Amino acid sequence: MDTETPIKEVIEEIKEFGGDAVKYCYQCGKCDTVCPWNKVINFSIRKLIREATFGIPEIELEEVWRCTTCGKCPQECPRDVKQIDDVVAMRRIAAEYGVSSTLLKPVRSASASLAAEGNPFVQERSKRRDWTNGYNVKTFSEEMEILYFPCCYVSYDQRLMEIARATVTILQKAEVDFGILGTEENCCGESIRKTGNEEVYKDLARENIKTFIDHGVKRILVSSPHCYETFVNEYPEFKASFEIVHITQYLLELINEGRIQINKEYPKKVTYHDPCYLGRHNGIYEEPREILKSIPGLKFAELPDSHKDSLCCGMGGGRIWIDTKMPERFSNLRMEQAIELKSEVLVTACPYCIDALEESRSGLNYEDKILVKDITEILQEVI
Repeated sequence: MDTETPIKEVIEEIKEFGGDAVKYCYQCGKCDTVCPWNKVINFSIRKLIREATFGIPEIELEEVWRCTTCGKCPQECPRDVKQIDDVVAMRRIAAEYGVSSTLLKPVRSASASLAAEGNPFVQERSKRRDWTNGYNVKTFSEEMEILYFPCCYVSYDQRLMEIARATVTILQKAEVDFGILGTEENCCGESIRKTGNEEVYKDLARENIKTFIDHGVKRILVSSPHCYETFVNEYPEFKASFEIVHITQYLLELINEGRIQINKEYPKKVTYHDPCYLGRHNGIYEEPREILKSIPGLKFAELPDSHKDSLCCGMGGGRIWIDTKMPERFSNLRMEQAIELKSEVLVTACPYCIDALEESRSGLNYEDKILVKDITEILQEVI
């Protein structure tokens, strides 16, 4: 009886934290067959779900923290087990009990920085809009057409700032009346929530929602699919209602309205990587492809594992803060696929994916063979 009690308690905790669907699993193993981890190591999400069903998940081990929440297994599951919810539930238990390991040190650092400065980089909030220097970006006011919410990564990371700057250049050329909130912005909270830290997420979300309401925000433009996912699918839990547009949707809208004129050719072979949180989680597949195919001279090639079967870059589910050994990076496989196609440019529409693919490009010594670009960087060059 002594061993049964804690097991029962853990089962109830998993249910309480959103993992009730583990009970529907009948161990068919389809999740394991599509999990990207099994392209680089042996990993069983099926085993993890089974352990959760019996209340014996080993929450201190790396296995609980491997899931990138890419969405491939729930897409294939015949019993709607909701593997992402189940994994996050286990991580919430770990967060509640203060589970500590060397693996999670960067997650704890990110969490502390998010609580203190609204970003995961231990960077001062006062520097959040420094990326705008020289770009004459206005502060958002209620009468403006749209709020641009650039996300933490494109606000602070030197490489990813180029996404925000390309976006601003395009919007200004299209004469879009937009602004940013700069130092009043917080991280959307998506990644820290996926690591199980619900309280930090809720604090960030509430502050953002209050800021948006106080400024009269109605329409929000985002660069990151992770912000898109959070604002569209998670902030409504707080009764928040804003129109959210991903940059790929908005750029196509501007092109179709004639507000963006493509004046130059882009004579390169280009392939497009579907980010998990843009495609599989939110069904945005065609807009980026239509933008690329509208550019004169651009030769478009489709990658293997595209659309709903896209290969995860490896950075979701909070893995952006956890070091992944070089041989275990999914982005290496993606880079190899692009090289095999003889692509000159690998394009995507997610800051996390850009970060992962740039690291693989460097680590595999492909800097002279291929470029990694955000779709905004391509469009900026041809208008």
